[in-house]
Amino acid sequence: MASPEPKGLVPFTRESLELMEQRLAKKHKEEHGEDVKPNIDLEVGKELPFVYGTLPQEMVSEPLEDMDPYYQDQNTFMVLNKKRTIFRFNATWCTLSPFNSIRRTTIKILVHPFFRLFILISVLIDCIFMTMTNFPKWGPEFQITLLGIYTLEILVKLIARGTWTGSFYFFGDPWNWLDFSVTLYEHITIYSPLSFNPLFRIARNLRILKIIPLNQGLKSYIGVLLHCMKKLTGAIALTLFFLSIFSVIGMGLFMGKLKHKCFRWPQGNETETMHNRTRNLCYIRETENFYYLEGERDALLCGNRTDASPCPEGYMCIKAGKNPDNGYTNFDNFGWAFLALFRLMTQDYPEALYHQILYASGKVYMMFFIIISFWFAFYMASLFIGIVAMAYEEEKQTAAEKARKIEPKFQHTSKELQEEDERAETKTTQMEMKKRSPTSMITSLDMLDAATVRHKEEHKKSRKRCPMCWYKFAKMFLIWNCSPCWLKLKEFAHVIVMHPFTDLFLTICIILNICFLALECYPMSEETLSVLRIGNLVFIGIFTTEMIFKIIAMHPYRYFQVGWNIYDSLIVFHGLAELFVADVYGLPSIHLLCVLRIFKLGKYWLTFKILLLTLNNALMALKNLILLLVTFVFFSAAIGMTLFGLSCKAYIYSLDKDCELLRWHMIDFFHSFMNVFRILCGEWIETLWDCFNIAGQFSCIPFYMMVILTGNLLILYLFLALVSSFSSYNTLTTEENDEAKNLQRAMGRIKKGIYYVLSKILCKRQNVPKDKMDNVDDTYIKENISDHTLSELSNTQDFLKDKERSSGTEKNTMSGNASQSLISSPTVSETVPIASGESDIENLDNKEIQNKSGYGSSKEKVKPSSSSECSTVDIAISEEEMIYEHEKPKHHKNSYERRSSPGQISRESKKGKVWPNIRKTCCKIVENSFFNCFIGLVTLLSTGALAFEDIYIDQRKTIKILLEYADMIFTYIFILEMLLKWIAYGFKAYFTNGWYRLDFMVVIVFCLSLIGKSWEELKPLTSIKFLRALRVLSQFERMKVVVRALIKTTLPIWNVVLVCFMIWLAFSIMGVHLFAGTFYECIDPTRGERFPVHEVWNKSQCESLLLNESEPWKNTKLNFDNVGNGFLSLLQVATFNGWITIMNSAVDSVGVDRQPRFEDNIYMYIYFIDFIIIGVFLPLTMLVGVIIANFNKHKIKQGGSNIFITVKQKKQYRALKKLMDEDSVKTILRPGNKFRRFIFDLVTSRPFNTIIMVLICFQAVTIMMQSDEQGPQMDIALYWIDFAFVMLYMAECVLKLISFHCNYFTVGWNIFDFMVVVFSITGLFLPLVGYYLSSPFIVQLILLSRIIHILRPGKGPKVFHDLLLPLMLSLPALLNISLLIFLVMFIYAIFGMYNFAYVKKEAGINDVSNFETFGSSMLCLFQVTIFAGWDGMLNAIFNSKWSDCDPEKINPGTQVKGDCGNPFIGIIYFVSYILLSWLIIVNMYIVVVTEFLNIASKKKARTLSEDDFRKFFQVWTRFDPDRTQYIDSSKLSDFAAALDPPLFMAKPNKGQLVAMDLPMAVGDRIHCLDILLAFTKRVMGKDVRMEKVLSEMESGFMLADPFKITYEPITTTLKRKQEAVSATIIQRAYKSYRLRQSDKNTSDIHMIDDDKEDQATKEDACPDKV
Repeated sequence: MASPEPKGLVPFTRESLELMEQRLAKKHKEEHGEDVKPNIDLEVGKELPFVYGTLPQEMVSEPLEDMDPYYQDQNTFMVLNKKRTIFRFNATWCTLSPFNSIRRTTIKILVHPFFRLFILISVLIDCIFMTMTNFPKWGPEFQITLLGIYTLEILVKLIARGTWTGSFYFFGDPWNWLDFSVTLYEHITIYSPLSFNPLFRIARNLRILKIIPLNQGLKSYIGVLLHCMKKLTGAIALTLFFLSIFSVIGMGLFMGKLKHKCFRWPQGNETETMHNRTRNLCYIRETENFYYLEGERDALLCGNRTDASPCPEGYMCIKAGKNPDNGYTNFDNFGWAFLALFRLMTQDYPEALYHQILYASGKVYMMFFIIISFWFAFYMASLFIGIVAMAYEEEKQTAAEKARKIEPKFQHTSKELQEEDERAETKTTQMEMKKRSPTSMITSLDMLDAATVRHKEEHKKSRKRCPMCWYKFAKMFLIWNCSPCWLKLKEFAHVIVMHPFTDLFLTICIILNICFLALECYPMSEETLSVLRIGNLVFIGIFTTEMIFKIIAMHPYRYFQVGWNIYDSLIVFHGLAELFVADVYGLPSIHLLCVLRIFKLGKYWLTFKILLLTLNNALMALKNLILLLVTFVFFSAAIGMTLFGLSCKAYIYSLDKDCELLRWHMIDFFHSFMNVFRILCGEWIETLWDCFNIAGQFSCIPFYMMVILTGNLLILYLFLALVSSFSSYNTLTTEENDEAKNLQRAMGRIKKGIYYVLSKILCKRQNVPKDKMDNVDDTYIKENISDHTLSELSNTQDFLKDKERSSGTEKNTMSGNASQSLISSPTVSETVPIASGESDIENLDNKEIQNKSGYGSSKEKVKPSSSSECSTVDIAISEEEMIYEHEKPKHHKNSYERRSSPGQISRESKKGKVWPNIRKTCCKIVENSFFNCFIGLVTLLSTGALAFEDIYIDQRKTIKILLEYADMIFTYIFILEMLLKWIAYGFKAYFTNGWYRLDFMVVIVFCLSLIGKSWEELKPLTSIKFLRALRVLSQFERMKVVVRALIKTTLPIWNVVLVCFMIWLAFSIMGVHLFAGTFYECIDPTRGERFPVHEVWNKSQCESLLLNESEPWKNTKLNFDNVGNGFLSLLQVATFNGWITIMNSAVDSVGVDRQPRFEDNIYMYIYFIDFIIIGVFLPLTMLVGVIIANFNKHKIKQGGSNIFITVKQKKQYRALKKLMDEDSVKTILRPGNKFRRFIFDLVTSRPFNTIIMVLICFQAVTIMMQSDEQGPQMDIALYWIDFAFVMLYMAECVLKLISFHCNYFTVGWNIFDFMVVVFSITGLFLPLVGYYLSSPFIVQLILLSRIIHILRPGKGPKVFHDLLLPLMLSLPALLNISLLIFLVMFIYAIFGMYNFAYVKKEAGINDVSNFETFGSSMLCLFQVTIFAGWDGMLNAIFNSKWSDCDPEKINPGTQVKGDCGNPFIGIIYFVSYILLSWLIIVNMYIVVVTEFLNIASKKKARTLSEDDFRKFFQVWTRFDPDRTQYIDSSKLSDFAAALDPPLFMAKPNKGQLVAMDLPMAVGDRIHCLDILLAFTKRVMGKDVRMEKVLSEMESGFMLADPFKITYEPITTTLKRKQEAVSATIIQRAYKSYRLRQSDKNTSDIHMIDDDKEDQATKEDACPDKV
């Protein structure tokens, strides 16, 4: 509805109130009111637009008539404060009169800006007091003062707004309820004689939330998050459902298993200390007879299965003691099992639970954890991300629609008017300054204006209006114009500063300075230290000289208007200050700021500038969300300190003095804040165990769940908002600054010089256009930088190709194509034949082939199928043959010319030649499908053979010999295949195909491995055998598709990766400055722990104390002694693996060669917090955003289809979509027999299915009631309950068999139910089979499997089906990506077996996770894939010194000696795998989330898909079982109500159906096509494409049913309704006519009768007279 014309401000008077009451009374009398909506510009809290006029002083804080027509009839009035902020109040109902002086005073107080500011300051001061543990003496009195302020605020609000609960009343706002409740409770606790101190402090913490209503932006985000929570209800329900099911399964599999320990019966007179006792004296063991591993708190777990962990000699595996982790990790009842599954889903410390279960139950149960930790966690995360992303997109669309609805006359706000005045005044000021300036100065300024005008435009909006005195000051002091000599010096400096090679020199200096910063390490020699110091002085001098020259050339006034110049000046001032205060004690941290020099590169880097501007804009737009997140963290930390602070303090006091103090507690605010931050980072289970020990389970779990769920929702929303900013940011038209252009010019001149020198050396004349290099700086930059998206700018390959095309150069096309690893040159498609299915450009667009097919010279081309008789090198085509090639018809318009046929090879060759026939035969062979299948099988066999080469291969002589012969056979087969392809395609075609080059490399690997086995000196060559598995990539199309897609989505992000690398480099250099040499500690060799500070103070005391011990002064394996170690430490912090140990070392650090002290440097936590936010969170949003942008770009190029599936899988995708949407229940005819018909109606009724679902859920509840320590009576009760359920399910099965007969087994779900019943009966009635082959709990799990019916379409909640649909539709793409992940894991597992099989078992490498066998290696890599426990494995591989391992250790059964690792190979191994797996997994998330958003967008769009039409006909078959194509008009209403959205029409719908004017045939029947067309028209509305869609539907219907009965409609629904109405009117008129006639006749009869009676009376009277 259009907004009304704005009117002026009118005071609210008594006449206004009477007029409002009259309008309200009139409105109640009217039945239908006008549909008026609130004006978004006049909402409460917004500023009144200036279009409504100026605000007179006498109307400030006074009641005014409401300008919004929506509120004019709702008894409200407006009040405006000085800032034109809108407030609304109610005029009547439970409040004083608007004209009451008391209420007017309170309203003035309430709307005054100072009042809100005063309350905000009070709340902030109160928050500061909440962070204190020790209050000052005047603290309680000050808290009472604050309480008085809050009470006064409530009284003011109550009087001003009234006490009702409606809109604009006091109790109509939930935040006022919160304030009132907290204030009332504080009064009760203060003045009550009872003790409420803990509750009082908790209630006071709620005061922190008062910040939210004081900020309108925070309140709006609260509404958005509540909207997200509503959308997440279905996902939360599905998550709880799956967690419950998996918890019950975990109870059945692992109940009581974690109590199995290795136990040794005590022997008599045993007094010696056992060798396996832990050295932690603060831990009290359950019994001394359990077996403990070195340094472990919990006893060694064991199992009685063959693949479980056995006990050492002399020990036996028994069930005794308590569960691990103080009894908190177990599956003994549903509660603990649910907590363990929630822990696995959130992937918090999952490796410990893996190891415990695998030790106790066996490695076969690793499949359970793979399903939970990878697939289930991945799906749930994708689901939540998709829903929150959908909510965010909806919010963006809503905001965009609101912005579009604002009319142009409301656009002229005060800001725009002020900007216009500012521009006019600035222009006037500049003209006045130029008039007062000399001519020479004006000329100089005009010369410099071109260089700085763009930066001036960028900062124009942010600059405030300056007074005239500032310009006078700038003219006098900041614009230097002393003499003509000075002007000449200025021009000279300007020439130097603006020279291209100056910027090139400065860029080189910045890069060298970064290298010098990265060279700092510990220990460092004096020579290196002096070189770095001198280098620092040189670079400071260079940057200072640059600044001076630029100030001289540009004047200070112009210099400091450029942002990068200000940044450079800060760098210079910091460097100079560092020189002066370098020796001042207490200021070493000033050297940290030298890392800011790294970001000077951003001045010459367009991508960095775009990312910086994008990030700045996004953070400014999301500032309220960030403030809300900070508020929540502060609130959680304060609540945690209040709830658990006193308990933590009491617990720490109860510990022994020699015990290690508790690091993660909540005694003070900072530790509580760090605890909350750790929980939000995903590390919560260990602190939860500590909380259980300190405060109990019932108070800890609600607090932790609040922090985890709410905090992660806020972080996820912020993450998606930033990702959306980076992925959809395409409106930025940023141009390069002068420095970047000068760098381009300098590089162009260098290339030109090199080109000229080479031409002189090679004595060749090069016709280089003169203006080619001269214009490379301006023309190319302007044409190619603008209107590029972020992903396109990050793709440097496309960037350079555009440059080559714009300059007309075509000479480097081949080299450019060859640089792409797996994408060959498209020019070969016209030169040589290649086997179909082998080309790596099959999925490229034909347009790309046609655009690039013109490559090459016209004088000489390569003949497609001709070659010499004795060579595989292709020869040139003659002119005649070339003409023939141009004239021959193109039969394959839509196929690629690279595909070959037998006739192509010998088309122009003469008969009788042998070589073309050989090539033809070879081509037939390599293109044969059986040959490809054979090669694929051999590839899989050769790859699978690698898995047998573990540490036990020397003990299996037969397998070893078979593998050696198999390697030779595989090598010969692949060599033969390679030779055949060489002959068939030629060398050029073979080696220009990326996949064939990969095959060639694998053949070389085969040959080198055979050579290594033959010569002992070359035996290390056998270690590269793991590369053989790469051949799988080239043999399977699914792998090729995924690899191509990953190349397209990830390679273009390298520029963004460099930006992220710069950020990490800065943090690594800062870490070196802060912690280099401070992680060393003195270790007590007897206890394995470090000495306390009061015993050992520094390195010299440590060495003197332990003279005979080797290396007592040890460094941690992960430290910041150099930049490389810093990067590795930061990677562990980024993946949250081992980061706690690194942070503990940093916090305990004291100084170089100083013994660490507990939390001596506690505020070093801030360094890691900054890194996680700036170095992990923000770069992650950049990378994911750019990957999504590339994904969407290539998806659009392929017509919107998924880029991770093949052409065949696209058909499977459509079939899967149909399968998911089809009705799962097949139509079964109703039987004729009465008894069977009765049973059929019973089992197909909805109440019967509901009862069965209730029974299934009740049976699940009975299983959840079980526990490990339950008594025999509980076992008996559960047995009979299971018996009852089996009988009920069997009765259901029998009833369905009776009613359905053989049709029962035509439905898959019925077969599943039948098998459940059969196995359940077997488990109950065959005790031997049930007891020996399966535990009794298996019967319950079999019965529980029927709960999957809840996920069945049409049976369970529809929201579950909608949430599972994206996963099912993404399965083809996910399976392809999973195959690639498995291949990568396979390759790395083999490499790990070759390099780390004999590493000493400690930390993360143990009897379960190791690299001894293929299965164990895959288990290790699965942990690394989910970023769990890789720090422990790397820690074990770091054992490379004599003090940590034994290089001469003899390994039984093999010739390999030693158990040391290789740190260098280990770092490369884990880092490369983490990065590679992260890229793949990110794309998996993108696939599922994109599919989810796809489905959501299709539901919102007013379009119809094939699925909607199919559902329409499915419902039609129920109303037209005889397939007559007609239904009776009386059934039309029921039919429309039975349809699915968007064709669905809810009842009552008869009026809408009549209005459709549907044609009707004889018998009041309506045709199917007419209904479908009418419903389609109703959904699509007045769409331009509607007519086309309707015509296509009609033609498609006719083609599908050619025998359609033609008919002539006799009427329509509208006409029939009109006829019915007319008939009714006629009937009523006729009835009234007949009624009137009957009344008239009756009156006539009565008159005749009266006359007769009168006559009779007269006749009777006559005789009497006579």
